[in-house]
Amino acid sequence: MRRIPALTSTFVRSSRRPRLTLAITALAVLTLGACGTEKANAGGEQAKPADAVGGRPDAAFTAMLDKVAQSCPPSAPPEAPPTGPAETLPPGSVETPPSDAIEPIAPTAGPEVELNARDWCASALHEERIAQALWDLVDPTPTKVRTILNDLGYVDERIHDLKQSVATTRFFLDLRDKGGRLCLEGSAAGEKTVVDKCVAPATGPFTPEERKQ
Repeated sequence: MRRIPALTSTFVRSSRRPRLTLAITALAVLTLGACGTEKANAGGEQAKPADAVGGRPDAAFTAMLDKVAQSCPPSAPPEAPPTGPAETLPPGSVETPPSDAIEPIAPTAGPEVELNARDWCASALHEERIAQALWDLVDPTPTKVRTILNDLGYVDERIHDLKQSVATTRFFLDLRDKGGRLCLEGSAAGEKTVVDKCVAPATGPFTPEERKQ
């Protein structure tokens, strides 16, 4: 009968060990879970969605296009060249064209017929602002030209084929927006700088070889 306290004491001590083990295990699980959460948070900050990083310059670029074209008419499909029956003359009258007259031929392709009214208007504004910025550029290297274009709001994703040939740096700008097809072809050469409009493919990536002048 004297051994009963000893047995009871042994039972109490042995029953505490599983509880202590469970408590330590639970604490370890919570600690590991917290570490995992911190790592996930750290990884989430480093691996931001592509739209969160790339959306900012695209939004700024679109805002720049809207600002340049704010005085232009809304975007609309380009108007087709006038067609219809030839104008008839009154009976008895004879039209005698000048001997040196040359009958004009309406264009069937190119910016005149493939750019909508908004793009046609905006192209002149883009040409002017870019040409003025490049006019006084000394030694127009591709790096200097890219810097000026970036400062004007044209992002690298829209600058193509930036190449130098002797003292001239040539480039293309993809300005397609709101369903338009506007692109620009430029050559930075100091006072001989030229920027002109062109027509880009309606869809797909911009390729200078497929543009129309």
